[in-house]
Amino acid sequence: MRTHNWIRLTAVLLILAAGCTKEDEPNDATKAKTIDEQVEALLGSMTLEEKIGQMTQAERGALTNITDIKTYHLGSLLSGGGSSPSSNTPSAWADMYDGYQAMALSTRLKIPLLYGIDAVHGHNNVKGATIFPHNIGLGATRDADLVKRAAAVVAKEVAGTGIDWTFAPCIAVPRDERWGRTYEGFGETPELQVMMAPAAVQGFQGTLSGKNTEILACAKHFVGDGGTAGGDDQGNTVLTEEQLRAIHMPGYVEAIKQGVGSIMASYNSWNGTKLHGHKYLLTDVLKGELGFQGFVVSDWEAVDQISGDYPTAILYAISAGVDMVMVPIRYQYFIAELKKLVQRGDIPMYRIDDAVRRILKVKFRMGLFEKPFTDRSLTATVGSAAHRAVARECVQKSLVLLKNSNAVLPLKKNAARIHVAGKNADDIGNQCGGWTISWQGMSGNITTGTTILQALRKAVPNASAVTFSVTGSGAAGADVGIVVVGETPYAEGAGDNSQLTLSSEDLSAVANMKAAGIPVVVILISGRPMIINSVVSEADAVVAAWLPGTEGEGVADVLFGDVNFSGVLPHSWPRSVQQLPLNLGDAVYDPLFPYGFGLKYGM
Repeated sequence: MRTHNWIRLTAVLLILAAGCTKEDEPNDATKAKTIDEQVEALLGSMTLEEKIGQMTQAERGALTNITDIKTYHLGSLLSGGGSSPSSNTPSAWADMYDGYQAMALSTRLKIPLLYGIDAVHGHNNVKGATIFPHNIGLGATRDADLVKRAAAVVAKEVAGTGIDWTFAPCIAVPRDERWGRTYEGFGETPELQVMMAPAAVQGFQGTLSGKNTEILACAKHFVGDGGTAGGDDQGNTVLTEEQLRAIHMPGYVEAIKQGVGSIMASYNSWNGTKLHGHKYLLTDVLKGELGFQGFVVSDWEAVDQISGDYPTAILYAISAGVDMVMVPIRYQYFIAELKKLVQRGDIPMYRIDDAVRRILKVKFRMGLFEKPFTDRSLTATVGSAAHRAVARECVQKSLVLLKNSNAVLPLKKNAARIHVAGKNADDIGNQCGGWTISWQGMSGNITTGTTILQALRKAVPNASAVTFSVTGSGAAGADVGIVVVGETPYAEGAGDNSQLTLSSEDLSAVANMKAAGIPVVVILISGRPMIINSVVSEADAVVAAWLPGTEGEGVADVLFGDVNFSGVLPHSWPRSVQQLPLNLGDAVYDPLFPYGFGLKYGM
């Protein structure tokens, strides 16, 4: 990779050569043609190499040289989790993006890049961006309008760094909390996806008509990713077609109705067949029956899993209906092998043309040909106070009150002393969870935000009245104790967990606080329900706060009663892992807390 300064200089020179900016308007000749006419005219002038380039998505960090964008006619780049410019600031991202885009526009046909990123709970790769609760928390709000507003904020921040495509919303239906991606879905029922999927698509895309604040949405992962046996990531979903359609497909139907421009195929298998090679589901059902007009993109190196023989894997994936392949590393090899498959007649040209037509149509709809570069007026909005206010509201409405004996909550701001404990009380990284700055996330002061401890201190007249010890020691004499426990960051794969128990550190902090003889409030930071029977018995109040993101003040707002609890459970809460999978509608249904449960003040 070139340095950030080199990219910025290259961007400036190439932009000047191209003679266009994000604010330029299309000329009259372009306006006179319909999008379909423009697509067909462009498609008709493309070589096979140029078409295959449009079907290729490479990871920015894998580029051997920025000129490979031009050499291989690349149609798309992405930043995987943690893949960022050396200076991880909004302006550096915009400079980087414009450098890549300018290189794409120096090609013969000047087809702009689509740049994708996993902005799954905010523009979460970028330091200083607004980080929202993960989808499990948004599912607890039951507020589709709020989800739409949150997605619109994310779109604006993403656009402020030039990027035009988010791999979101995830509309998986997680049916087993042992799955490490449980927090990426809105909840365990198809009804929640039907409610939230179209709202998220609307927020990200708007009408996908070329507005600078609109970005391309990507509904994922089609289909059945949340239903694998045992919650095994990338595993096998064993269901009848009727069950697959009833549980895992309704969210996609609604996303397609809203014009979602891209859909990502899933790693999982359905009854033993990998989705990336499943022609019936990707072509017959998705593109045919459901009428999806956008393009299908593969997941990270997922095509490789179809067959141990890579050319065969490519053949199966493209034939099944994958239009753009997230390679993401060995893009030269992929391009060479796909070209051979076409030249031998193994993949017909009409399948290539269909894929490229779908990709180009989205690029034209987005206005990328007329406005390919970053709108720098949006860059300063990344992490703005107005955006953080929306995220704070999301936090407020996502909290679920599971227990409140003797009306311990709301807290009193004039309390003589509130003692806080737990490893998650003052850790912005733990508060945000996975997919934050890096792929798996990490503990610590990783980005700008307000921890729960900081928020509690800001909310009271005398900040010194809020004391803290990680272990819960020193609690004696306090009016109330608050223990913030739960999970530390993880993402797919590493997040699979067969136990779902709290750590000994967490249990000890709760016990120490309880031993002080004061009322105890436990706040659980987690990406899913956990086994907390003993904690529920010991604590006077228990709050499920999920993974709230950077705005800890939303937690304090509700704990002090400035805002009432309104969240309800998006998952059935198990008594033990032996009950899993446990979902609403099961023949035997005996949860610790049922789906939809949630207390409020005054109840």
